[in-house]
Amino acid sequence: MALKYSKQRAMIKDFLQGRKDHPTAEVVYNNIREIYPKISLGTVYRNLVLLSDIGEIARFRVGDGYEHFDYDVRNHNHFVCNCCKKVADIEMDDINGKIDEIASKSFPGKIDGHKIYFYGTCEDCLLQNPQL
Repeated sequence: MALKYSKQRAMIKDFLQGRKDHPTAEVVYNNIREIYPKISLGTVYRNLVLLSDIGEIARFRVGDGYEHFDYDVRNHNHFVCNCCKKVADIEMDDINGKIDEIASKSFPGKIDGHKIYFYGTCEDCLLQNPQL
């Protein structure tokens, strides 16, 4: 799908590029609004959804009640901190193909993919509260 150029979409993609914190629509909106004060939360959210629908960014939920957005659309795993709710990429050996293969052995249908989220306590929270 060829989209007409949009200054708002370009700003959103520029904001997301290189980030590793997987912001919510509200975080994207608050940051974009500093540069483009007339933009609305609705416009930001609609453009985030559109960009995710056409595969230019990733959109996912991790159980905290919010949608998160990621510029990195490659298949990769995420960590979610149970304390501060921060979402981060986990750089690890590729296990994705192996998981699909193992799941296919015990499932009569066709496995097309999966999502993996690891949950625990991030380094920052552990440093602030070593008893965790």
